[in-house]
Amino acid sequence: MSIAKLELPPKYDMGSKMVSWEKRHAAGKDLRQVVSRESHAEWMPRKDRPDPLKLIAENNKGRQKDLIPLRMGRMAVSPFTFLRGSACVMAADLSTSPISGIPVIIDGDAHLNNFGFYGTPQREVVFDLNDFDEVTIGPWEWDLKRLVASVNVAGRENGLNRRERAVAVQRTVEGYRANITRLESMGLLEIWYLHAYPGRLSPLLKIDPKSQAVFKKVLAKALTTDNKALLPKVAERRNDGSWTFRDDPPVLTRVSASTKAKVIDALNRYSSTLPRERGFMLSRYHVADVAHRVVGVGSVGTRAYLALLFGSGDNDPLFLQVKEAAEPAHGPYVPPLAKEFLHNGKRVVLGQKGLQASNDPLLGFTDIDGRHYYVRQMKNLKASIPVEWLTGASFNFYGRACGALLARAHARVGDAARIAGYCGNSAVLDKALAEWAESYGDQTEQDHAMLVDAIKRGKTKAQIEGTNES
Repeated sequence: MSIAKLELPPKYDMGSKMVSWEKRHAAGKDLRQVVSRESHAEWMPRKDRPDPLKLIAENNKGRQKDLIPLRMGRMAVSPFTFLRGSACVMAADLSTSPISGIPVIIDGDAHLNNFGFYGTPQREVVFDLNDFDEVTIGPWEWDLKRLVASVNVAGRENGLNRRERAVAVQRTVEGYRANITRLESMGLLEIWYLHAYPGRLSPLLKIDPKSQAVFKKVLAKALTTDNKALLPKVAERRNDGSWTFRDDPPVLTRVSASTKAKVIDALNRYSSTLPRERGFMLSRYHVADVAHRVVGVGSVGTRAYLALLFGSGDNDPLFLQVKEAAEPAHGPYVPPLAKEFLHNGKRVVLGQKGLQASNDPLLGFTDIDGRHYYVRQMKNLKASIPVEWLTGASFNFYGRACGALLARAHARVGDAARIAGYCGNSAVLDKALAEWAESYGDQTEQDHAMLVDAIKRGKTKAQIEGTNES
């Protein structure tokens, strides 16, 4: 089924007739006759496959030119960092893959490193998706394939052999299937109440001792990762009592007075996108300083600022990240979004609010010089599982957990019963995607090798962090 056949969500109408989850499950199962689950197993680059380096170069347009070599250097570190930074390449590849035609709000970049811990407004730590720059409406399969590709490639780097990688991918898909099946008959509001608390994971995710130890260690780190802890690490008090960011290039650099003024003005406009009571709370904070901050792999080169604010005094700091939101990687391959979502900052915010079980209370959007941005807390009890620590049972558990979380996200914003009907209760889809992920893992290694070779030949400029090479 081509992307042109993707069914967009129906027009909102509370007066429409209810269709039971059993009937929707049966409709999803019928879709197997159109697009078999086995058809997802094949990855074969088409003859006219776009050059991945040209796609990345196109994706670099509009970014800050002086930071593009840093982005390329980070992507060149390993096949996994290449995969993380090349969502645009995978989007092009997935655009010709088979789909069942069931739409959801997709994360668009649901690889292993985009799941993690963060704090709820009630100051509890939850485990969930935590990156939404590429969010849009598309086929649910694209998110799942992005996830299993990352499982395969990360598994290679963690020393897993081919059989072990296949098992890890199958556990990931199994986690997705099991949870979407559990959720299909659940009340819709009940699904929106669900959270995944580290240390209190459901029976669906029986945790092994090693994984439990890793989660416990990362949870302890998350509980100490807040605004007060960040302050002495990145800022200092001047002799006159004011606070300023410390230069730490290329990650953190000072900005001009005019840029600082533009960011403050943008934050004033951003406050109107918050619920009124939160806007009132924010109005009691005042900006002390603004810096430019480089983040991630795929985001390097986009404009991102870090604002330091104080409320009741020096013991009440708040760090807000003002991050540029570009066009989503899958944008060229899906039907156009409604007009209200064409502001990319708003698209990211609304997508995050749909997919995440709990959101940052200060999540909003704004613009600077005609560019779109979203705003969020920089340190909000955040921490991530170091994927490189994981092997064996703990690697399989983490993949299964991410698969289950992805299913819950899709169930919040899509038709869980139809997806569950298509996926089924057998391991057919698990095995198909394990085969696909192995082939796509090979493709990722080849694409990464192309980048490394282009850098060696001087065709692509790259800055290797920790050195002066470029």
